[in-house]
Amino acid sequence: MNTTAAHNERIANLTFASVYPHYVSKVTSKGRTVAELHQVIEWLTGFNEATIKIHIDKKITFENFFKAAKLNVNAALIKGVICGYRIENITNQLTKQVRYLDKLVDELAKGKKMEKILRGS
Repeated sequence: MNTTAAHNERIANLTFASVYPHYVSKVTSKGRTVAELHQVIEWLTGFNEATIKIHIDKKITFENFFKAAKLNVNAALIKGVICGYRIENITNQLTKQVRYLDKLVDELAKGKKMEKILRGS
């Protein structure tokens, strides 16, 4: 399944603040913690808890969120299907990065061990 230009544009204009509560709800409803969610976000983006809060407060778009991020060198090891898309087949870089985050959150919620989620880091 390929993403369309309209889909990629919609992803770019979503704010991190609008999606973050869904991440929190998803992981906490499955018995994981917000601290673990922040650990996953920090592993992928390099953003600590304070920086995450700044991005939420400023209502930063995913486009600007990932422009400011220092993506983990092992991010390319994130593979599989999320939201109906096979991550390794997504050609739009921003959409791929957002799906990386979605996949990590999904793995956390499914109870995967942190060592595996963080790709052995």
